[in-house]
Amino acid sequence: MNRSDKEQIIAAVQEKIARAKGMFFTDFTGITVEQMTELRREFRKSGIEYKVVKNTLVRKALENVTGYDAVYGSLVGTTGIAFSYDDPVTPAKIIKKFNEKNKKLSCKACVIEKEVFAGSKLEEFAMLPSRNEIISGILASLQSPASGIAGAINAVMRDLVGVIEAIEKKKAA
Repeated sequence: MNRSDKEQIIAAVQEKIARAKGMFFTDFTGITVEQMTELRREFRKSGIEYKVVKNTLVRKALENVTGYDAVYGSLVGTTGIAFSYDDPVTPAKIIKKFNEKNKKLSCKACVIEKEVFAGSKLEEFAMLPSRNEIISGILASLQSPASGIAGAINAVMRDLVGVIEAIEKKKAA
């Protein structure tokens, strides 16, 4: 690989790092081609890019974007990076699900919103709600007062009908 190719790769990885809300550095040693294809397919479904890049090129790209010094120690062996641009915890969920089935993908480091964490935090991130789940919860809580008001109004009307029926039965008797 000549120098200009390396510079292009470094620039591309640097751009991905700058855009990413979440990055997960993984070791994919021992994964078969079929398993890797399945993993990439799951990532693609969620809008996540998974790239395998030489550690030296990743290090140079990280050096150009400040704040990622803690990741350097993780750049040993085979490294694949999951870049998430929308929801930073979705890759953690996919990696955890993949590991439950195959037990061959290990997480070296996690970067969430430009903060670096150890790979052992993957389980904790996988349990966090995704962005869509948080939005759904907020919308549900906003709608609940309105549905409570509607339920209260319906209850008053139902009770009023019950009282009127009771008075009618009393008069008939």
